[in-house]
Parts: sequence; structure tokens; C-alpha cells
Amino acid sequence: MPPRIALLLKPHLPGLSTVLSNVWSGLCLSSVLAVSSILAGCVHSGGIVPQAKRLENPELVTDEAIHEAAHEAAWPSDQWWKAYGDPQLDAWVERAVKGSPSLAMAASRVRKALAMAGIDEAALKPQADYSLSIQRKRWPNDHFYGPGVLSQTNTWNNLTTLNISYDLDLWGGLRSKKDRSLSEARVAATEERAAALELQSAIVRTYVQLARHFADRDIAEAELEQRKELLKLANKRFDMGLGNQFEISQAEAPIPEAHRQLDIVEEEIALARNQLAALAGEGPGAGQEIQRPRLSLHVAAPKLPSALPLELLGRRPDLVARRWQVAAMARGIEVSKVEFYPNLNLLANLGRWSTQGDILTFIRQDKLTYSLGPALTLPVYDGGYRRGQLSVATADYDLAVEQYNKTLVDALKSVSDHLIQLHSLHEQEGFVKHGLETAERRYKLAQEAYLRGLTDFRSVLEAETDLFIQRRLEQQVRAGQLSTQAGLWVALGGGVLNADSGPADEKLEAHKIKLRALYKY
Repeated sequence: MPPRIALLLKPHLPGLSTVLSNVWSGLCLSSVLAVSSILAGCVHSGGIVPQAKRLENPELVTDEAIHEAAHEAAWPSDQWWKAYGDPQLDAWVERAVKGSPSLAMAASRVRKALAMAGIDEAALKPQADYSLSIQRKRWPNDHFYGPGVLSQTNTWNNLTTLNISYDLDLWGGLRSKKDRSLSEARVAATEERAAALELQSAIVRTYVQLARHFADRDIAEAELEQRKELLKLANKRFDMGLGNQFEISQAEAPIPEAHRQLDIVEEEIALARNQLAALAGEGPGAGQEIQRPRLSLHVAAPKLPSALPLELLGRRPDLVARRWQVAAMARGIEVSKVEFYPNLNLLANLGRWSTQGDILTFIRQDKLTYSLGPALTLPVYDGGYRRGQLSVATADYDLAVEQYNKTLVDALKSVSDHLIQLHSLHEQEGFVKHGLETAERRYKLAQEAYLRGLTDFRSVLEAETDLFIQRRLEQQVRAGQLSTQAGLWVALGGGVLNADSGPADEKLEAHKIKLRALYKY
């Protein structure tokens, strides 16, 4: 009913006019809602859908190395490096985990992600703020104010208000935003675990190399001593009239190079100690206290847990992080989709206001003012902004899926690579052992033949050179076995997560179903 008719009826039929006014208000509200529903279709999201598809386990074909090693074996423990039986290594890993700057930065990222999730969760709750303004104001006499009561006066212009708002979240956008933030917090937490695992792996690899450098130093020292003995032997033969100066020069020539090789090994030991100190977040001086490693791991034929590759999805931190990232980006699409729908908030305002009077006039009862009611917003035209936001969200989802796929492929490749390397090193161990035995026997025979004058000094030098090559190969294979075994444990997740650490597949499938429903028109 038009307002002017209601005003005409008011003096005679006050009850009827009230009823008609209420009807008119109801019709107006219904009209607004109807128009809102129609206008909401002006900005639509049709045609913007994700394109990427997650790789599933049946689609991944494992190779022969994984099949041959997939026997019943335990998954790595969370302190897998203790299998090396070196207390110094155990203490240094613990020291590095506590003092590493990289882990401290990862922990800061986790705290930030949790704080962001808290911010998004707070948006689901009612919001209230209070304001107070006390101003002494001079009112001019001009065309704007006119020659009224306030003209050319000084008054207290005071205001105090309590504002309350509550977003009804009709379409679940705020809840989706909160869930996205929680998933991103889980990504950060899982990446912190991945950083810890990488740090542990770097410590163990460097420690293994340090053990190899000490073994190389033993070989270099033995080589130097042996060359000195050969020089003594050449001098002795010369004194006995059996040798000559050329043999002495041949025996003396390799000694400076042996000293140089020994110095190189000492340098490598010092650099490895510095690297360990840096990984622990300490200065170079801390590395000087590291003694010679005592690793005692027996590397047998490689074995894998029978649940591979299924449980690998929940045990490798990088894979779990990528799965949580996919879940977060799925929620991000839902958040962007909600922007296309009308939004309804409840707003309330309570305050006191005064322009005239003394400084405290505004707190009087008759200065009270309030407002209460819903606030509706709906998109009509935005120049493609919301479609652009949804396109970004779907692209982020596709990117997260492809990153997950790549991480999964790389994870299986890493497991297979380490198995192949361990198998090869296991075979090489036998070959090197046989080659070392042969080189030692040849060197002894060359020495005896030289002492009896049956051969020249060059045969002794050649046999000696081959012996030290075989000894270095033995240490190289041994260090390779230790490092590769550590790499396999890391490739299997390093025990830092349980099999169910990642988002359940049914939860991700629920995200997909919900997304498909959103895209239907």
C-alpha cells in the first residue's frame, strides 16, 4: 500500500493503517529478495572448472626393483639414524634439530599459518566494536549551515557507539575459508616435518662422508709409510750393490705427492666438520670437537614394506603436504564460488549522540539512539572480477594436483633409484673384495721378486698403486652403501609421520563431489 494512503487513513483507522503498513513492508522485502535472486544471475561462474586429475595408485606401475624388494619389512622409525650404532651421530642429530635455523624458520611458518586459521575462524563469530568521539566544534555562518541555532557557536559534538555485526554465512564461504586455512596450516606443519627429515638426512650423509675421509686418511698415511719403506729398500739395495740411483729416484719421486694427498684428506675432514657445525646452526669451532665416526651398520640386501606404494602416501612428508595443499585449494574454489551469491549480515548499533550542551550531555537517556536489521549484498556487475578470482582458484587447484602428481612420481622414482643403487653396491662389494685380495697378493709377490732381483722396481710401484686404488674403492663402496641406505629410509618417509597423517582419500573425494555440484546449472 502506498505510504500516502496509509497516512490518510491513520487519523480514522489507526489499527488498519498499521496492518497495511506491515503488509507493505513485507511486500517490499519480498520484492527485494526476488529482485536479488534475479540479479544474482547477472554474475555467474559457468564454464570455470578444474582440469587436473590426481594420479591414483592403480595408475602407477612400480618397476622390477620395487617388486623384488617388496618383502615384509618394517617402515623406518622416527630415529632411523640410530641403526648406525654411533652415539656421537645420535647426539649430533639431536643437537642439529634443536639449533637449526632452517627448522626454526619452518616452525615460524607453522605458527603464522595457525594464526591465519585463527583469524578465519574468528570471522564466523559475532563482531563487536566500540567507539567514542569527543570534539569541540565551531559552527560557521555560511550557505551550508544557514543562520540557524548553531550558527557561529561553539558546541560539544560528542558520539559514542557500540556496533555489532554477524555474518550468517548462508553459503558456507566463511567455513570453507576456515577449512582452507586449517589445511594450509597442516601443509606448513608437514613441511616442517619434511625440513626436519631433510636436515637429519644431510647430517647423516655428511657424517658418512666424514667417516670415509678418515678412512681415506688411513690409506694416505699407509701409502706414505709404504713409499718411505720402499725408499729405504732402494737405498739398502744400492748400498749392497744390487741397485742404482735410478731406482732410488723412482722410489723418492712419489713421496711429495703422497704428502699432498694426505693434506687434501685433512682438508676434507676439516670441511666436513664445518658442514656439520653449520647444519646444526653453530660456528666452525663446534665442529672441531667431532671425533672419528664409529659407524657399524651392516647393509644387507634391500627390503621394502609390503604396503608400498599405498602407505607411502601417508608417510612421506612431502607427499602428505601436497595432499593437504590439494584439499586447501579445493576449499579455495568453494570460497571463490560463494562470492557469486547474495550475502546477508545482521547489523546492530547502539549509541548516544549530542551536538548541544556541555561535555557530558551525550550520556543522558534522551540522547540514546539505536538501529537493528539485516544487510543484503549481491553482485550485479563486477567487470569479470569474480570470474577472474574463480579462475585463479581453479588454476591453483590444478597446480596443486599436478604438484602432488609430480611429487608422487618423484617419490616412487627415489625409492626405486635407491633400491637399484643398493643392489649395485651390494654386488660391487664382492667385486671390490676380490680385487683387494688380488692386489694385496700381487704386491707381496712383487716385493719378494724385487728383493730377489727377479724384477725391477717399476713392478713394485705398479702393484703398490693398484693396491691403494682397491683400498680406496673399498671405502667408496662402503660409504656409498651407508649413504644410500640412509637415502632409502628418507625416501620411505623417515618415520616422522604415521600412515594416516594425510587427508583421507574419501575427504578429497567429498571435495570433488561438492565441486561438481557447484558447477551444475
